[in-house]
Amino acid sequence: MSGMGDGYVGTSQDGVRIRRLQKQREAERRKIQELKSKTASGQEQSGLLQFGSSSCEILDTAFKKETVGLVTREEYVEKRVNIRNKFEEEEKEKLLKLLQEEEELQQQKRSKKRKIKGSSRLSFSEDLDNDSDEDDGENKSSGNVRYGKLGKDPSVETNFLPDSEREAEEQAERERLKKQWTREQEQIKNEPLQITYSYWDGTGHRRVIQVRKGDAIGNFLRAVQQQLAPDFREIRTASVENLLYVKEDLIIPHQHSFYELIINKARGKSGPLFHFDVHEDVRTIADATIEKDESHAGKVVERHWYEKNKHIFPASRWEIYDPTKKWERYTVHGD
Repeated sequence: MSGMGDGYVGTSQDGVRIRRLQKQREAERRKIQELKSKTASGQEQSGLLQFGSSSCEILDTAFKKETVGLVTREEYVEKRVNIRNKFEEEEKEKLLKLLQEEEELQQQKRSKKRKIKGSSRLSFSEDLDNDSDEDDGENKSSGNVRYGKLGKDPSVETNFLPDSEREAEEQAERERLKKQWTREQEQIKNEPLQITYSYWDGTGHRRVIQVRKGDAIGNFLRAVQQQLAPDFREIRTASVENLLYVKEDLIIPHQHSFYELIINKARGKSGPLFHFDVHEDVRTIADATIEKDESHAGKVVERHWYEKNKHIFPASRWEIYDPTKKWERYTVHGD
């Protein structure tokens, strides 16, 4: 390999890099020589600048050529000023020309670098040149790295970050939905509900009464007492606390409401607690995989009668309603 000693040891990439650097030095040396020659030719053409002469000597020489023979004092001063101005203008033009040439040279270098980076590499040697250029570029720019302006990336998910404005909007939306849900539930509670029940004193006395879905069992029993009082003397003298409402073999405490039973789709021992009419399963073909759809009339019972007959069917099946207890299947006999 030319330009390297016999003892050189290196890879093919190192050899390519050395050749490239040698070419760059030769090109820079030629450009410097051309710039010097242009400067020298400009000095010769101006007739004012000479190699190895100072600015004062140049001014004196030019002034002597202009003042040959007899001249007046005014002409002498005027020519002196004109020559100085002409010299200064030529110096400025020369400096501007040098700066312009240097700027054009830098622009050409930048354009060449962009062309090299943008062009495709096909041959193996050009790939090596590209790799070495990138290595040199990284080494040169490692000490002076420029970063673009930082900003938000719209494709990045930022919902997990705290945002006071978004949280305020979400809180306002939750409040709106809460108020809407409360308003809808109040409308449901105010809807009328027709209940079929049977006053039970050993035999059934069926009646129908209308209440609101939001009424509690205690309010329902008060209305039942008023309805039954004209026909049953024991009901007329009994208090609401001594009346029991039994639905599907479960004694419903007075504090529970019909709305609660309907919303939770509560289940009893022998049927659903959220149907308050009376209907039977009228299917002609029995299917064990499908639960029977039956609803029985609830019973209104005096507490005294229940305590005296709770060991006898059907009172022996009755027990207190527990919302946490689940009845998987309905039964009409046994425990």
